[in-house]
Amino acid sequence: MAKTIDIIVPDLGDFEDVEVIEILVSAGDTVAREDGLITLETDKAAMDVPSPENGVIEALTVAVGDRVTSGSVIGKLTVEVSDTVVIAPAIQHEPTGDTTVLATPAKPAGEAQRSGGVKTLVVPALGDFDDVEVIEVHIANGDTIEVDDPLVTLETDKAAMDVPAIVGGRIQSVLVKVGDKVSEGASLAIIEAVTPAADAPTQEIARPSEVTQAVAALPVQQPEAVAQQSSSAAVQTLPPINESGFSRAHASPSVRKLARELGVDLAQVQGRGVKNRILHDDVKAFVKAILTGQATTAAGGGLPKTPSIDFSKFGEIEKQPLTRIQKISGPRLQASWINLPHVTQHDLADITDLEARRQELKGPAKSRGISLTPLAFVMKAVVAALQEFPKVNSSLADDGENLVYKKYIHLGFAADTEQGLMVPVIRDADKKDIYELASELGELSAAARDGKLKTPQLQGATFTISSLGGIGGTAFTPIVNAPEVAILGVSRSSMQPVWNGSEFAPRLMLPLSLSYDHRVIDGAAAVRFTTFLGQMLAEVDALLQATP
Repeated sequence: MAKTIDIIVPDLGDFEDVEVIEILVSAGDTVAREDGLITLETDKAAMDVPSPENGVIEALTVAVGDRVTSGSVIGKLTVEVSDTVVIAPAIQHEPTGDTTVLATPAKPAGEAQRSGGVKTLVVPALGDFDDVEVIEVHIANGDTIEVDDPLVTLETDKAAMDVPAIVGGRIQSVLVKVGDKVSEGASLAIIEAVTPAADAPTQEIARPSEVTQAVAALPVQQPEAVAQQSSSAAVQTLPPINESGFSRAHASPSVRKLARELGVDLAQVQGRGVKNRILHDDVKAFVKAILTGQATTAAGGGLPKTPSIDFSKFGEIEKQPLTRIQKISGPRLQASWINLPHVTQHDLADITDLEARRQELKGPAKSRGISLTPLAFVMKAVVAALQEFPKVNSSLADDGENLVYKKYIHLGFAADTEQGLMVPVIRDADKKDIYELASELGELSAAARDGKLKTPQLQGATFTISSLGGIGGTAFTPIVNAPEVAILGVSRSSMQPVWNGSEFAPRLMLPLSLSYDHRVIDGAAAVRFTTFLGQMLAEVDALLQATP
């Protein structure tokens, strides 16, 4: 039989005219007992008003900004009833700022209880650990708890664990606080224990050995783990929960529950509610930003922010907007640097013979309208090296468990333009000779400078070359252009004395800097790649004869 009941604000203690700061449901929503309906905020805490029963919201009569008091009717709920008595549950409190007032769940309707006496709840056996830090307190004076409800969370250097209640009842006094150090047998709280009237006489508090077994059976949560993730993608990409920061976050109980289910660390979420309170939408937006690779838009993806400074205090300044290319490439470079374990291998290649031959061929090539630059020779040598070491031409699959080997070679090259760095792509570089590579280099470079590159000309690269030789430098650390796994940096060549076995001879040496993703390429593979590349650059005849 269906029955419509009033939804009443439960006892708020000493608070009156408490502001409604969030509406969590709407008419027609199906809710379960204890689901949050609205969120209230005092000057000390935020709290959810829970649903008294399972049912359907008939109507809500309050809005954000309204003020309510204990006993206020905030809406109507349609429930299926039998011969039971509906009892409004106690209010749920959560920590906001530096105040911690935690949950007071209601007892099941119609359950008769009797006093089990005043007892002390203590820390069970902790094995070899002493002076373990309390990182979260889950109870407060006056709270009503049940058996196995968490009292406090402790953290050692190896794990975090909840200490459960071994009896139910009403908390008279909490004896610890966050930051305290406790050991086995330390008192946590004084409780007025209660037991169901139908039960046998009140049992004594469990023996220490029994408590130890109960704690050991709890799912131990490693510090780097997150509790209850509902999405496999979130497990792979969301940063771990910092329990200390989580407990201090300014959020309501229902928001905390949602964050726990999604594995979201509230300490890393930027709240957009009143007084920067974290809303349901803020948690969802954070998860979306992580899963779409836009972690920098969600509290910096967990990274500490750099200080904000008013530079005008120190002298005259001028602000200029970033170019469109800088706005696009900046976040991608940052994401690559953060997510890929970069290592850079530096090497030298002897290009004395190559440069001599290039000077001989420059004239005939120019008559064909081709500028035969050193980069064309480097590209040809890179093609040979990628064919010899196909892993450098691969990408790590999204599942993180497979490599995607590409049977094509598309070479990207960094082009310096007035608008910023661009990376045009020469497709099927393995099917082109040096003259074809040089011709396409010139065409794409001109298009980049003129801003006339088309989207397909910027996509699909399997390996990138960044050449600064025309400007200068001896070595640098280029950032891998993910999802590629390596990038080659080329600096300015210089004459250097090289020992040939009998004497030092002047040789033109070209600095090479190979940055690579250490998840895919190890140091040995990287140095083999640069060594082979140097050998190819020294064998200019082989490069010239390598025709498609």
